[in-house]
Amino acid sequence: MGQGQDVTTWFITGSSGGLGRALTEHVLAAGHQVVATARDTAAVDDLTTAYPRTAAAVRLDVTDRESIRTAVAAAEDRFGGIDVLVNNAGYGYTAAVEEGEEAAVDRLFATNFFGPVALVKAALPGMRRRGKGLIINISSVGARITLPGGGYYSAAKAALEGLSGSLRKEVEPLGLRVMVVEPGSFRTDFRGRSADRSSTTIGAYDEVLGRTGGRALGPQRGEPARAAAAILTAAEAAEPPRLLLLGSDALGGFHSAAAELAREVERFESLTRSTDAEPGRLTARER
Repeated sequence: MGQGQDVTTWFITGSSGGLGRALTEHVLAAGHQVVATARDTAAVDDLTTAYPRTAAAVRLDVTDRESIRTAVAAAEDRFGGIDVLVNNAGYGYTAAVEEGEEAAVDRLFATNFFGPVALVKAALPGMRRRGKGLIINISSVGARITLPGGGYYSAAKAALEGLSGSLRKEVEPLGLRVMVVEPGSFRTDFRGRSADRSSTTIGAYDEVLGRTGGRALGPQRGEPARAAAAILTAAEAAEPPRLLLLGSDALGGFHSAAAELAREVERFESLTRSTDAEPGRLTARER
């Protein structure tokens, strides 16, 4: 966005806890305006009390299209527009792919993918009119490292990243920016209250998913307050990054996944090239 010290209006989903709460607090402390959204606005009332002129608490259920339209309209009425949309609300779901329950997977995608898409579409008209705006989609390094038991969560985040890439190419000529954020493991309730788990279990997957105690979860090294500061710094850069990794574990996961994929591609490179038509059989347009 590159606005430096200019006052901007942020619309942050999932402001009641975790990274969303930390980001809301940090952006307000930096002097910006924030529409703090949550399903229960009582969870952010203390912020509107502390920042009565620059904070607005708005009820939002990202799975409800009418709720999205109402919340975006409220933001525009209060502050005149949205400069930075942060799609942060989301939760995890643990299940082997075979164990995935249809209703649970539908809810996961409704919150982690279709909700953010609807918010992007609701915020874009105002951003386009003003010729400025930044969309920040909070993904996860899980979209890249695809851990066992996290297939559906990884799929939802990968879908969000794929859409973000195309969206960026569509809106950059209009003066807008899109940034994907991939956090690693942070000290939030993501593994607790913000996590869902399939009630269907198949014994064959117990060991690989760690249900037999053979695999421990790694440490949660990330500090939400530091992540919030990093996001604000990136958002205020003259050219915000297309992808921002948060945490040394996210960085390590990124490099490991990229190297592993490159090795696999190179292993079958000759087979990949073998599908091209013979040069002599190419048309003039194809050459």
